[in-house]
Amino acid sequence: MLVGITGGIGSGKTTVAKLFAKFENVVIYFADQEAKQLMNTSSIIKEKIIANFSSEAYINDELNRKFLSNIVFNNKEKLHLLNSIVHPEVFKHLQDFREENADKDYILYENAILFENGSDKLCDKIITVTAPVDVRIQRVVDRDKVTKEEVMSRINNQWTDMKKILQSNYVIHNILLSDTENQVSKIHNKLT
Repeated sequence: MLVGITGGIGSGKTTVAKLFAKFENVVIYFADQEAKQLMNTSSIIKEKIIANFSSEAYINDELNRKFLSNIVFNNKEKLHLLNSIVHPEVFKHLQDFREENADKDYILYENAILFENGSDKLCDKIITVTAPVDVRIQRVVDRDKVTKEEVMSRINNQWTDMKKILQSNYVIHNILLSDTENQVSKIHNKLT
């Protein structure tokens, strides 16, 4: 079973996903992490990014994340273009991961833009992680050392929590860690 877990930037979906890792026979696929790795290792992705965004997209054969972020988070068409380059390769990688882990109780598929890129259609169940916007902004400012305006730009490129919640099987309100751990345990029990 493939269980999608999503949430807006700063909601804590990665932290929540890691809480599921404590359960036996559960594996986690972190889409963003795998996408970043593929953007550095896949010749298919590299060639397409350079062709569409210039050779400045890579420095010393490593993705120039700041350069690319400045382009795509201020231009929805460019963001869509980048996603159309990266996501097909991530989907192929996910399929391989699913086959390798077919014996698990379930695979947790952590993806910030699960609905936005159509990955929700791959999932048997979906969990959305939420947190108040001011909390999310502060988390990202602290974590990424960016401005509030930069965080809001990213938030504005994602679906609203309510839109995600309406299409989810479960919702985790991630504010206090102890409460979040209880919610994770309850969902895991339902899934197994």
